[in-house]
Amino acid sequence: MKTTLHEPLHIADVTMFWGPASGGVRRYLEAKHAHLAACEQARHSLVVPGARARCDEQGGQTICHLRARRLPAGDGYRFPLRPGPWRDTLIELTPDVIEAGDPYVTAHAALAAGRALDVPTVAFFHSDLSRLLALRFGEWVRTLSDRYLVRLYARFDWVLAPSEVMAAQLDDLGVRHVSVQRLGVDTAVFCPSRKAPAVRHAIRVPPEARLLVFAGRHTREKHVDQLLDCLDRLDGDHYLLLIGANMPDNGHRRLRVVDYVADEETLAMYLASADALLHAGDAETFGLVILEAMACGLPVVGVDAGATPELVDEGMGQLAPNARGEALARAVNALFEGDWQAAGAAARRRAVRDYGWEPQLDRQRLRMEQLCRDGRVSDEFDRRGPAPDQVSLSA
Repeated sequence: MKTTLHEPLHIADVTMFWGPASGGVRRYLEAKHAHLAACEQARHSLVVPGARARCDEQGGQTICHLRARRLPAGDGYRFPLRPGPWRDTLIELTPDVIEAGDPYVTAHAALAAGRALDVPTVAFFHSDLSRLLALRFGEWVRTLSDRYLVRLYARFDWVLAPSEVMAAQLDDLGVRHVSVQRLGVDTAVFCPSRKAPAVRHAIRVPPEARLLVFAGRHTREKHVDQLLDCLDRLDGDHYLLLIGANMPDNGHRRLRVVDYVADEETLAMYLASADALLHAGDAETFGLVILEAMACGLPVVGVDAGATPELVDEGMGQLAPNARGEALARAVNALFEGDWQAAGAAARRRAVRDYGWEPQLDRQRLRMEQLCRDGRVSDEFDRRGPAPDQVSLSA
């Protein structure tokens, strides 16, 4: 691998985690693409799946869609079958560094392109593949998956993890060349001022009710069924709003369902118009919607597992000991028995202080520069990156 630093640095991202109802990975990549478009020191190319092949370039920024097969019951996700076209596209883009956002076909394409171009490759450990497979096929598959990940990540020059818990998991597997690279939030979009009384009127929730909200994918690890069980255990003053594709609607009198919301400002409006985020995920690799809710001034009721405790400090909400509806209901009651509005204000302060997109992405760019220049990354930066610009805590 050559160690040459060009200016502007050309960063290419490739991933299959890109669909019409995508979650945190797509929002991270869109934020990164927009951030680097305004950055003189770097430019960005993005290679993602689509229904047809096309490349769009504007201002030195490129987004290439390559044809990929749509997954059955996959919320619009598409799965590349052959690494060749992805490798060739990356080679044609001639980046200085390549980041792979999933451990599947595109990861192998990134490695092949990196070898051909003699440039460094970085893997981002966005999803806990071994746990997801174990949930679907049983624990027997975990060992096989772990071995695959160790072999795969050993071939990358560096690996990024979105949280301490994910970095520790990689360390347990023997993957040592890892840095924690947290995600972020646009605190000007996700802010308390997005609150709109018309939202409650539109979804038929009384203004005096306690409105809990969850936004995300309806997958097994999110335990949406336990959110419904939690609602059953709460009194008639509590309502639940589920936002996402294919969310269950069991006809509960106090349940409201809204389809997937792609527009960030609309999502922020829904979040800011609620009283608390209710999140039953117990294996979050980061928890982007938790951070977005915190930025909107919401306290969080979550689970004391995965990366959630890294975001939600004491005084910002309640963490249940497990993802069962009974435990979540106790946590909800404990939240509203205390000063829940002060908890929401503390959550907003934490999001603004530590998690703006700009410092997180600047920190990542500096790491990429160091990797291209020195062939390695030293974690001499503060874990949360450079101090962010002053942002209004109440905006």
